[in-house]
Amino acid sequence: MVPAPQAPPRNGRIEAYLESLQVLERLHRLLLDLIKDEFERLGRSELTPVQALLIYNLGTAEVTAGELRSRGMYQGSNVSYNLKKLVELGYLHHERCEMDRRSVRIRLTPAGQEVHDCVAQLFMRHAEGLEMSGVLDDPPLEAVNLQWRRVERFWTEQIRYIY
Repeated sequence: MVPAPQAPPRNGRIEAYLESLQVLERLHRLLLDLIKDEFERLGRSELTPVQALLIYNLGTAEVTAGELRSRGMYQGSNVSYNLKKLVELGYLHHERCEMDRRSVRIRLTPAGQEVHDCVAQLFMRHAEGLEMSGVLDDPPLEAVNLQWRRVERFWTEQIRYIY
């Protein structure tokens, strides 16, 4: 009987990377749950957490849907659907570009700005609570962010290499 092939042993760095991917995925889901809970508490259940986060990330910018996609934050059909819904609900204003009539520029309406402010206040409360608890001190969050930006650059290069 031939023994089954075994996976090569993994070193600690690879294990830590794989664990960080799982933590990152859980953190994103928890972030969406926190936004959902906040909006339910405020009686704004017409928005999904993804839509509220899209509004928050749009902020004061005026961009095209393509620009949102190119920022790497949203999938193509997802962003189109959510933008359409947000326009229908009155959170976004859209208009055709003067230069390129195929392109539509979007920006927040006053109602969209209210949503942005609600999410910003939620994030500020969390940041203050985390700061007071000392969670952000060891390792310093700035070092963690630097590391994630390096991972982001690596992943971006991997995608560029494919195409």
